[in-house]
Amino acid sequence: MNTRIALTSMIVIAVGFINMAAAALPDPGVVIDPERTAVVITDPQNDFLSPDGVTWGVVGKSVTDNKTVENIDSLFAAAKSADLPVFISPHYYYPTDHGWKFEGALEVLMHTIGMFDRKGPLTTEGFEGSGADWLEQYKKYIDDGETVVSNPHKVFGPETNDLVLQLRKRGIDKVILGGMSANLCTESHMRELMEQGFEVAVVSDATAAAILEEGNGYESALVNFRFIANTVWTTKEAVKKIKDTK
Repeated sequence: MNTRIALTSMIVIAVGFINMAAAALPDPGVVIDPERTAVVITDPQNDFLSPDGVTWGVVGKSVTDNKTVENIDSLFAAAKSADLPVFISPHYYYPTDHGWKFEGALEVLMHTIGMFDRKGPLTTEGFEGSGADWLEQYKKYIDDGETVVSNPHKVFGPETNDLVLQLRKRGIDKVILGGMSANLCTESHMRELMEQGFEVAVVSDATAAAILEEGNGYESALVNFRFIANTVWTTKEAVKKIKDTK
């Protein structure tokens, strides 16, 4: 009797492990081809990544815990060293954008606190050091004359800017994605790039998100990164894979 019980228990456990294995998501991966792969960084700007930025009160812990600033820097450095193209998809608001008749919850908040505000599309007056400006330590990468800066996205995804066009015109169909913020612009870029037929590797600790009473945006994004992207890497993994292409 004891033998039967033990055997039955073993069968139940074995079936459980089989079911768990079957339920696990596959990892299709992304193989870096230097001719077809780019690093894309969303919103590497002061309002997200600087302690002086207008969102630091809600994103600061996530940015600090993930070492997001350092990890994005590592991605930039690795890409430049390996001659991988780098693209920036920034977020700017001009005075005319404040005339919108309706907005989503985060849009209302961003407009209210003056996030990413610029004086106009054809002037850089007041831009240097503002919340819309690049984090200072990234300028050596972004302002090197090689990095492609798309026109700004206006909500969260690249549907409203020319990022996809810029990538396509350079024969890019694989993207290593990082930047801010995880469950908003970064996730929205991942979704649209996947829909547009790109292979996407999201770098999970080269991003961060707001932690609010309603929830932790970073934790939310991690689930969707895993469910949707071709693969999810840490910065350490991404940098090694980039270096191995040289």
